[in-house]
Amino acid sequence: MRFIIRTLAAAIALWVSIQLLDGIRITTETNSVNYWGTLLIVALIFGLINAIVKPIVKALGCALIVLTLGLFLLVINAAMLLLTSWISGQFGIPFHVDDFWPSAFLGAIIISVVSWLLGMIIPDGD
Repeated sequence: MRFIIRTLAAAIALWVSIQLLDGIRITTETNSVNYWGTLLIVALIFGLINAIVKPIVKALGCALIVLTLGLFLLVINAAMLLLTSWISGQFGIPFHVDDFWPSAFLGAIIISVVSWLLGMIIPDGD
């Protein structure tokens, strides 16, 4: 149940970033079932990347994270969003992030803030 709630929260955060930024988009019809299905699949991919790849990158970039007082985490989050876009493209999923700046960087900030707000609202059993 916790996994489903986190995936839905990630989908909502991705949806907000798609609405606010022109450089992040899903290229299917907005009101179709395919759009919302694609959004859930992208949220799953994003969650898997954050669970598997992100800890490795954070461990390798630990010195930069400390040196920049945590600001390098924004770069890592943006890179994870770009990786999600690339993997989605490899599977033929119509999710695209145009470039690192401003799309991925600002998108990562939006997704982080929305996920944090949803985490405050939705209890996760901890």
